[in-house]
Amino acid sequence: MRHLADRIRCAYDGADPFDAGELRALFDELCAALERGEVRAAEPAGDDWIVNDFVKQGLLLGFRIGELRAVGSVAGIVDCYDKDTLGSRRLALDDRVRLVPGGSSVRRGAYVAPGVTIMPPAFVNIAAHVDRETLIDSHALVGSCAQIGARVHLSAAAQIGGVLEPIGQLPVIVEDDALISGNCGVYEGVIVRRGAVLGSGTILNGSTVLYDLVHSRELRAGPGRPLEVPARAVVVPGARPLRGAFAEQRGLCVQTPVIVKYRDANTDARAALEGVLRDANT
Repeated sequence: MRHLADRIRCAYDGADPFDAGELRALFDELCAALERGEVRAAEPAGDDWIVNDFVKQGLLLGFRIGELRAVGSVAGIVDCYDKDTLGSRRLALDDRVRLVPGGSSVRRGAYVAPGVTIMPPAFVNIAAHVDRETLIDSHALVGSCAQIGARVHLSAAAQIGGVLEPIGQLPVIVEDDALISGNCGVYEGVIVRRGAVLGSGTILNGSTVLYDLVHSRELRAGPGRPLEVPARAVVVPGARPLRGAFAEQRGLCVQTPVIVKYRDANTDARAALEGVLRDANT
């Protein structure tokens, strides 16, 4: 993919003149490679993740060259408008993705592996990467460039944020075998490591302080380093009191995610049951 990356960087920077047709062909080539899983917005390198900046540059190029057009209609009435370089991805039976009827959408340039189940309505945005046997439940969002591992469960209304800019910023990453419970929000500046569990309603972003009660420590993002939810950690919403006379007089607190334990036989059994149910429905 080095040749593709070099051409995208040249086109994005304007270092090499491309005509309109060549730019569209270049964007089409990028989307096709993303959909095949041959390139990704970010990829693992041992325990670290690295950003492929040319992917984001190519996506921004697609937005730049696209023209607003009417897309989609019901009973002959146009009800959607989008850049003509974008649009929805059409899955085929050979993709072996269970896309249940009811209003879900997978955007162009997203990779969805065989064995994935998408329950309606759900949305997978451009350049997202969803690995095998993952379940995306109703009203769940997988944002642009988000990297979702294998056998992940994104429960109902889970929100995985998108990160398109800045170009060099790591997208949201959820590693293999993680469980993201209902109404969770995982946004920019966060990696959820392998096998972690987020309890319902947990909200995480790059500014969040994560309190680990098991190891008596505070986990934070740092310069150039995202907030990491440790492998197999079980995180639930908590609260901590606010300081100052006004807050103390009124008993005010702020929501705080807390690691209450690390996965044990009970949580593993629950995940195994979900896996059995998923296989039965595939």
